[in-house]
Amino acid sequence: MIKSIAAALTALALAGPAFASPDVDAATQSQIRGKLTAEGYEVRKIDNEDGMIEVYALKNGERFELYLDADLNVVRSKTED
Repeated sequence: MIKSIAAALTALALAGPAFASPDVDAATQSQIRGKLTAEGYEVRKIDNEDGMIEVYALKNGERFELYLDADLNVVRSKTED
């Protein structure tokens, strides 16, 4: 029983990196920061999520979660409470 639990936990630990999304490269991050800064945003964090680029930013005191497509166009945004 203990061996099967240990085997299952090992399998889960090894599978974790397969689900990790690749980092956004430095050149793309620079383009995103430049574009959003020009639009009045203060970029805090850039990640990949569900095939899109996810950006956490501030604008006029509000926190935003922005989703960008491959062409770096904002396709969805929402404010965070």
